[in-house]
Amino acid sequence: MLDQEITAAIVKAVDAGFEEQVELTAELVRFPSLRGAEHTAQDFVAAEMRRRGLAVDRFQVKVDDIRNLPGFSPVHVAYDNAFNVVGCRRVDNPKGRSLILNGHIDVVPTGPLDMWTTPPFEPRRDGNWLYGRGAADMKAGLAGCLAALAALARIGCAPAADVIIQSVVEEECTGNGALACLARGYRADAVLIPEPTWNKLVRAQVGVLWFQVRVRGIPVHVRDAGAGANAIEAAYGLMHALHRLEEEWNGRRSAFPPFDAVEHPINLNIGKIAGGDWPSSVPAWCSFDVRVAIYPGQGIAEAKREIEQAILAAARQNRFLDNAPPEIVYHGFEAEGYVLAGAGEPVERLGAAHRAVFGRALDEVATTATTDARFFGLYAGIPALVYGPNSESIHGFDERVDLDSVRRITQAMALFIADWCGLEKR
Repeated sequence: MLDQEITAAIVKAVDAGFEEQVELTAELVRFPSLRGAEHTAQDFVAAEMRRRGLAVDRFQVKVDDIRNLPGFSPVHVAYDNAFNVVGCRRVDNPKGRSLILNGHIDVVPTGPLDMWTTPPFEPRRDGNWLYGRGAADMKAGLAGCLAALAALARIGCAPAADVIIQSVVEEECTGNGALACLARGYRADAVLIPEPTWNKLVRAQVGVLWFQVRVRGIPVHVRDAGAGANAIEAAYGLMHALHRLEEEWNGRRSAFPPFDAVEHPINLNIGKIAGGDWPSSVPAWCSFDVRVAIYPGQGIAEAKREIEQAILAAARQNRFLDNAPPEIVYHGFEAEGYVLAGAGEPVERLGAAHRAVFGRALDEVATTATTDARFFGLYAGIPALVYGPNSESIHGFDERVDLDSVRRITQAMALFIADWCGLEKR
């Protein structure tokens, strides 16, 4: 554990560089790093890493390199601009334990721009809040990884073991960016991911499945509507069936601790819908995209089987769909849930760092979202700690991150790095 003198010096060093850290976060927000357009933001991150003396590996995520690995999620988009950036500080004779600091650069779509108070990719600071798409999820955390190392350098020290900073793509839809880092050989004794988690440690996270349901109908002129089959209206019945399955799965939560203590751990969302071609024609097609959670330990294959059974059972209640069943296509997330276990020492040391900054014990949470932690914990045997700042409206309008929380989380991160990796003079 760190002594009081070095602890105080590190905390002050984060404070000394905090305005620079906020500006770095704001600069990252200015990049509209939506899916397929992350490469310019990654170029910026790579330049920042080089400026700070890290050895940089910028590489393209190639589906053929990872498609047969555990945890791979199917994709139906091009990866031409899907680049990861990894910055490494290697130590010839390590005295401590190695660490990966992982964050994602990709952000979700903004939705209608007129529903934002100010443009989503024009960062706005208002009091203690920084607004903008990705400010919280999770560019503040990514900037915090660099800032934590910078704080150690500010007091003339550096980690006494390897530290690897990963800026990955695809976290919001597949996780294939983090998987590509594992495929490239990056390993460490622990992983820290500063996702926005309300200053808490994620003890467990759900898995996630994405799928699309494609419904066909019979198009006729609206004057003969009864002779056709309305694909859009038929899709509603399938949606209701899926929500009934959602409630059935929530009823099983007692079998899946720690989610037995979460009121509604399984959330199913109809996230996108399209259909029809003409207001005066009975629609011949409708497709809708779904995201649903699964429990840690709930098999993906079994979950898919239940989903398909629910949809096909509902289709049999429809005169047309009974003979023309809908098609189910899996695309994007096929993510298992993850419970952080067997990580007593890193959790204890992160807890000590948190207590030194916040003055209280580190709370834990079972989250109804997923993160890239699963790749490290499930497929590489590396304990992955998810711990980050307070935020509001992630994936919504006027997304914002609490800057005081960011500052304190960065202090705790820097203390954890110093304690876990050890320190040496620069």
